[in-house]
This record gives sequence, C-alpha cells and structure tokens, in this order.
Amino acid sequence: MPYETADIAPQEVAETAFIPLNLEDEILRLKRDLNSEIQDLADFVGDSLELSRRAASTDRDVIVFAGVHFMAETAKILNPRKQVLLPDLNAGCSLAEGCPAPLFKAFREMHPHHVAITYINCSAEVKALSDIICTSSNAEKIIRQVPEDRPILFAPDRNLGKYLVKKTGREMLLWQGSCIVHETFSERKLLRLRAKYPRATLIAHPECDEAVLEKAEFVGSTSALLRYVQQSAEEEFIIATEAGIIHQMEKSCPGKVFIPAPPEESCACNLCPYMKLNTMEKLYLCMKNRSPEISMSDDLIGRAYKPIRETEESGSQIFPDL
Repeated sequence: MPYETADIAPQEVAETAFIPLNLEDEILRLKRDLNSEIQDLADFVGDSLELSRRAASTDRDVIVFAGVHFMAETAKILNPRKQVLLPDLNAGCSLAEGCPAPLFKAFREMHPHHVAITYINCSAEVKALSDIICTSSNAEKIIRQVPEDRPILFAPDRNLGKYLVKKTGREMLLWQGSCIVHETFSERKLLRLRAKYPRATLIAHPECDEAVLEKAEFVGSTSALLRYVQQSAEEEFIIATEAGIIHQMEKSCPGKVFIPAPPEESCACNLCPYMKLNTMEKLYLCMKNRSPEISMSDDLIGRAYKPIRETEESGSQIFPDL
C-alpha cells in the first residue's frame, strides 16, 4: 500500500513517520481489527450526552471519540472499563475551559444552598462538583422539576442560562461562560443575510446570544434543529449554530438549502476550531497506536457519574431526595 510522510511532530508520534494515502480504507480496517466504534458528531443525530450513552450501550472494546475532550471524558465516565481514545487531546471546548474546577468549587461554596445544574460542556472535575448534568435538549425539563423553594445555580453557559430563565420563569444564578462559536454570530450581518434570503427560516441553538435567539423562528438543541428541518415544509434555512450540523442536514434533506449564519468577522469562525483538530490523519494514528487515551481515577469517575445519572429521563421525578 502506498504511504506518504505525515506532517506530525516527532515527539507526538515518533514511531509512525508514514501514514497511508487511503485513510478511509485504513481506518475501516483498524476499526475491524480493534473491534472499536467511532462516534462522529457530524454523522450521528444526538447531543453530547446521547453520544456517550450510545457508546455505553455498545459491546465494542475500544471507543474512539472523534469529538472534543469533555465528550470523550463523558464516554469514559459511562464506560469506565473500556478504552476511550481521542485523536487530539488539545481538542477542548471554550465553555469547559472557561469554567475551571477550582473556581467553580469556590463559586459553589459561596452558594451552598443552590442546586448546581451544569451543562454537559464541562470537565469531569466540574461534573463531579455538580448536582445534575443537563444537555440543551433536557435542561428545561430538569429546571421545571426543581422545587420552587430551591435556588438554582446554572453553569457554564450564560446564553443558554438566560434562554432557560426566559423559558421557565425561574431565576437562576449564572456562571458567566460562553461558547466562542456562538458568540461570533453578528446580529447586523444576520439581518443582511435575511434580507438576501427572505424566504429562509432562521433556526438557532440556545447557546446563541439573546439578540440572535429573538429573531429565530425556532430555537432548539442540535438534534432538535435537525428534526425541525427534516419535518418542516420550508425549503431554505439559515442555521445559527456550529456549521458542522449542516453536513448532516444536507444528507437527510438533499432538496433543501442550508445557509450558515455569518460570524462577526468575514472568516469561518462558525466552524469550531477545537472540533476541527480531529483530522483523518490523527484519527488513523490514534486507532493505530491506541493513543491518546482518556484516563481518570476511579474516584473521579464515580463522583462525576452521580450527577450524570440524575439526568436519566425515566418519567419519574429527577429530584426525589432534594
């Protein structure tokens, strides 16, 4: 099989100076050999927690998480006895990085009577300091179950928090974090885009700024946005979220037009720079070398699993013991 030199630092992968030209075939071969499963957000309908839950239900030995660090950590928390790999350990998340565990711990200690509901885009250490972990799709349901006499602390996304305050009517103490992707959308350029495509329906993720959400015809989680365009009779959509979802929308609705919302600057800022660190070359090397691997202590896994378990939607109350 033909090989070419990879542009990879020697200290990163010293023993693999060559990679195959046909990466797709080699990755599929490694997948069979490793009995592994690749969870790819762009090709699977679901949010971050659903990806990890699917990983938990698999009988495969190795989980290769082609996403960002907090996603792979969540997969490890739900699959502590399986090997979880991440193609690039630097594939982080601005929300997770903007909520460091020591500062979040101090914040919680300042508000000991608050129920801490934390968006899944956070580190394992922050999950372990939380009461409940939510996603954008189940956050509203969880908040509505909190008894009225219990104050709520919501972290780390202030935009999602503001949206949930408006939806539920519950006052919440918000951690002032934000997603760099959703912060880039320009209201001014969005109005210009709507004028250019007057028949297009604007749909947005609740992590967007309030000014963008106010102009959207529909606001929902990643999976909800995908369902909306699949079920809608409209033919044109402006998408205000990470542009990777457009790939899935185009696959499921080939006759429709999807227009990415414009960022403030004239660049591709609406493509998550962290997610884009996961290249085909890194995925191949990760599977070939079974590294980098996500590792956590049993103690941290146990403490981080408890608030994730509280999100299980069994139809019963999530807060029976509060």
